[in-house]
Amino acid sequence: MQSIPISPELDRLEIDMPSPELAEVTLRPELVRLPVVLARTGLSKSEVYRRVAAGTFPRPTRLGYRTSAWSASEIDQWVDARLAQRGQERPA
Repeated sequence: MQSIPISPELDRLEIDMPSPELAEVTLRPELVRLPVVLARTGLSKSEVYRRVAAGTFPRPTRLGYRTSAWSASEIDQWVDARLAQRGQERPA
């Protein structure tokens, strides 16, 4: 097996790593509004709020007087948990 020579320019190639400040910004939790929650879950608006009231769905965070949003990671975890249960349920 022969090795292919690499150009000398690539031997000196330096890759800039993101600064710690940039990493902090990209790791912040993402908040999503109701239309995104409905699209990700496939639930209706009334079903989302019904499940929030029952404690079986993540609670939204109030952003203002008439504004709320959900943690995207909590919504994704909820969806993942539903998918994990899919194979464990018994037919009625």
